[in-house]
Order: sequence, then C-alpha cells, then structure tokens
Amino acid sequence: MSDQTQESKSSAPNNLTYADAGVDIDAGNALVKAIKPIVKATARSGSDTEIGGFGGLFDLKAAGFTDPVLVAANDGVGTKLKVAIETGKHDTVGIDLVAMCVNDLVVQGAEPLFFLDYFATGKLDVEAATDVIAGIAEGCKQANCALIGGETAEMPGMYAKDDYDLAGFAVGAAERGTLLPKDVKAGDVLIGLASSGVHSNGFSLVRRILEANKLTFDSPASFADGKSIGEALLEPTRIYVRSTLKAIRETGGVKALAHITGGGFPENIPRVLPDGLAAHLDLAAVTPPPVFGWLQKLGGVADKEMLRTFNCGVGMIIVAEPEKADAVIATLGEAGEAPFKLGTLADREDDAVVYDSMINFGS
Repeated sequence: MSDQTQESKSSAPNNLTYADAGVDIDAGNALVKAIKPIVKATARSGSDTEIGGFGGLFDLKAAGFTDPVLVAANDGVGTKLKVAIETGKHDTVGIDLVAMCVNDLVVQGAEPLFFLDYFATGKLDVEAATDVIAGIAEGCKQANCALIGGETAEMPGMYAKDDYDLAGFAVGAAERGTLLPKDVKAGDVLIGLASSGVHSNGFSLVRRILEANKLTFDSPASFADGKSIGEALLEPTRIYVRSTLKAIRETGGVKALAHITGGGFPENIPRVLPDGLAAHLDLAAVTPPPVFGWLQKLGGVADKEMLRTFNCGVGMIIVAEPEKADAVIATLGEAGEAPFKLGTLADREDDAVVYDSMINFGS
C-alpha cells in the first residue's frame, strides 16, 4: 500500500452521524411532540388530526357531503417570510399560508375541509417552527379546516441557518352542481370585502421600497401608531371563508368570487368573468388601509402599478345577483365583514377591468 493511500485512509472521518451533517432527528421529534396538541385543536367533523402516521385521513360522509366534488389549492407566503425571519416574529405567517389557500377554495363555492403544510429550513429551530405551526393551526380554525398532516424538512446547505420556506395544500368540497362561478351576466353587482393590509403579495416591491428609503423592519411605522414597520407588515391575511360561505348558502345570490392576490384587480377579476363581460369598478368606494398610501408615496408608485401589484384594500370581490345584492351585503355584515358596493358588470368594449374612478391613497 502506498504512503498516499495510507494517508488518505488515516484522515478519513469515522463514526459520522446525521447530526454531524446538520440534520437533528431529535429536534424533529421534539417539534412533533410540541405541535400535537396544537394540531388536535383544529379537529372538525370528518377529520382525524392525530399526526405521526404516513398520511392524513378525512371522511367526507362524516362531514355531511352526499355527492361531493373535491377542490384543491396550494400556495405559499412569498417573501413576506423575510419579514418574519428578520423580525423574529413567526406566529402570524402560518395564518397567511392557510389564507392564501382556503380563500382560493371558497371562490369556487367549496368548503375547506383539510390542510397540509410543508416547512423547510436549513437548521430546525423548534421554538420558531412551533410558532409557525401554531399560526397555521389558528388559520385552520378560522377557516373551519382541519390540519391533518404536514412535512418538516431540515436541509442544511439548501437554506441559510435561520431561513425557512412554507407551502400549504388545502382540499375542500362542494356538492355537485353548486360550484362557482355560475350564470354571471351584465348588470350583476360587484361587492368588495376589505383587506387587513398588504396580505401576502407584493412584498418584493415592499422590500425594495424600504431599501430605497434606507428603512428597516425595526423602523417606526408612521402608518401604524406604536408599531415597527415589520410588526405592521406582518398583519395576517384576512380569511373570508366563514362569511362568504354564509352568504353563498343563505342568500342564493352569490354568482362568483375573486380573491385579490398577486396581479391585483386586472389579473384576478377576469378569471371569473365570461368572455364579453367587463368589470366597471368605482374605486372611490374603497377606503384603503394607510399602509398603501405610505408605500405609494415612499416608492413613487403609479396608481395603475399599485392596482396590479397590491390588493389596495380589497381582499375579495363578490359578484351578486342585482335583486339579491342587498341581502348578500347584509349577510356579510352579520358575519363580521364591512362589505360595500364596488361596481357592476357590463358588456365588454375593450379591457376586462375598467376603472370608473380611482382610489384615494392619501399619499
């Protein structure tokens, strides 16, 4: 055997473990133990929220469905996670994760039933991960949606030590023949539901605006008294499931819904319109949260760029039958929303979304 071979052999590592490679199985087990009661608290009819198996179970019959059509959606939180990571506040982005998925289900008339999450990180911080999953559980409770499973992946070398990413998967159901949109036509009324703030879209632009103005997430938020910019921006996405399902089921006047996410009004409203129809929006009816005027002023963002990047104060739009629009508005109000008439549908001449007036951002 040559000296070189002997040297290579003698310097080879011995008794390497998974922990030496950066993956802590014990931390993963500690996380499962910590979140079991949190997950169990999301139980609803039809669900089995015992985690630790190879798959989650859900009984559609026990949930009350006769002839259901399943509807599925998945999403993430985007670069809003950078705000949570840099501020060390992890208990609300889980709500955002659920909201982005279940709000996409309810626009199709589906009731969210169960949720699964995917949490990936470079180095598992059990406390931070528990906070994230507690937020996911809170979002599930708001949506009456059971958290029946998930995956935690510790991937050193893929993510920086303190970084993590989230993905969510939601499944809902509607009885056959009740899916939305349906029978949308000219003359239908558009109803807006207020957002809680920026929600979970446009944060790459938000962060660019802060950078250009030499602001940090620790800087005071002039648009939110007593809060830092980071705290204010972490206001979670509003979940519209219970209120909109109530309006759908009790009024019979809801024809379609549009969740206003990335792409704003011009990208999301046309997704529920048949060819030949246009949405005429009276944006003067919108009272945007102060964060939007603050962002527009600091970034010098044009109105149309605001409208195609952010929700601008409207997180959900409902298309209602004209004769039942007032009943829809009243029912939404009873469910805790502050609905307002936002416009009407008309025959399309050019664009699918027409602004008859503009939002006053106060900037």
